[in-house]
Amino acid sequence: MEIFDSLVIGAGQAGLAASYFLRERRIEHLVLDANPGPGGAWQHRWSSLSMADVHGVADLPSSSAPDGSALAANVVVPDYFGGYERDQHLPVVRPVRVDRVESEGDLLVVRAGARTWRTRTLVNATGTWTRPFVPWYPGIADFIGEQVHTANYPGAEHFRGKRVLVVGGGASAVQLLGELAPITDTLWVTRRPPVWRDEFDAAAGLAAVTAVEERVRRGLPPASVVSVTGLALRPQEQEAARLGAYDRLPMFERLEAGGARWADGRVEPVDAILWATGFRPAVDHLAPLGLRTPEGGIALVPVRGNVQGATTSVVDPRVQLVGYGPSASTIGASRAGRQAALAVSRHLASAAAEDLTGLGA
Repeated sequence: MEIFDSLVIGAGQAGLAASYFLRERRIEHLVLDANPGPGGAWQHRWSSLSMADVHGVADLPSSSAPDGSALAANVVVPDYFGGYERDQHLPVVRPVRVDRVESEGDLLVVRAGARTWRTRTLVNATGTWTRPFVPWYPGIADFIGEQVHTANYPGAEHFRGKRVLVVGGGASAVQLLGELAPITDTLWVTRRPPVWRDEFDAAAGLAAVTAVEERVRRGLPPASVVSVTGLALRPQEQEAARLGAYDRLPMFERLEAGGARWADGRVEPVDAILWATGFRPAVDHLAPLGLRTPEGGIALVPVRGNVQGATTSVVDPRVQLVGYGPSASTIGASRAGRQAALAVSRHLASAAAEDLTGLGA
C-alpha cells in the first residue's frame, strides 16, 4: 500500500491552505474531505447569511477572497474554494468521511469505512461544523415545540408568527435575533451577561487570540471566540435593538412542555427554541491516538512570536491541528496551514535523518 508523506483531513480554508503549502514544499499528500463538493462548512450555512454579514473570508494563499456583497455566503465561498482547488491543482479526494486514525509503528493509519491510507504525518483540519453543541437542561425532552440548532437554521420566515427563545451569547445569536425580532416575538437568554464592545482593533485581536492560545497550550478545550472578543451590533441589527431583542434574560432553570421556567418562578411560553450554543471541535476520529489531556483539550506546542502558529500536538508530533484553538478563524486558518506544512517538513527531515543514522550504525 502506498505510504504518503502527509494526509490532510478536511478541505475548508485551513485544509486548503495546508495543502497549498505542502505542495509548495513538494510533500506528497492527499486531502480527504467529507463533503460532496467544495466549500467546507460554508456550503452548509443558512441562505440568509450574505457575504456582507460574515466576519470576513480571508484570502487563501496566493489568492484574493471574493468581495463582500448581498450574495449568499453559502454560494460565494464554495465557488471560491472550488475554483481555488482547480487552479492550484490540489489533490482533494471526496467524499471521504474519516472514521478513525490509528498509530502503526512509525506510521499513521487513516480509516474511512472500507478504505485505508497510511501516512507519515497528518494535518487535521476538520473544524467544528459537524459537532453542533446543545446543552442539556431539565425538561429538554418534555418541550413540545420545535428545537433547532443554528447548524440547521431554516431562515427567519420559518419562525414568523411563532414566539422564539434564542439561547446563546455568541455572535450567531446576535445575528439571528437581528433577523427574527423584526418579524416575530423573541426572547434572548444567556448564561452570562453579554459583553458589548465599541471597537475591535489589532491590539484587541492579538489579546483575544493570545487568550485562546494560552488555553490550548495548557491542554484545555478551546473557549468560544466571543468569550475573548465581546459582541458588537451591526447596522442591520439596529432595528432588533430598537425592539428590545437584546434585553437579555438570565438562563432558565428548566424547560416545560410549552415553554421555559426560571428559578424565581417566572414562566415564558414559547413555540420554538433556537440553540445558538456553538460547536465543539470535530476531533473524535483522533481518539485512538490519545491526544487529549485530562482537562479535555489537545495540547499544542507553542510557537514563539506566533500565537496562531501552534499546530503541533504535544503528545504526537506527527499530528498537526489547523483551525483548532488559536487558528480557528479565517485569518488564523491560512497562517496555521503554513506553519503546519513547515512542521511536517521538519518532522519528515528529522525522521529521514534518524533512519540514515540507524543505517550507518
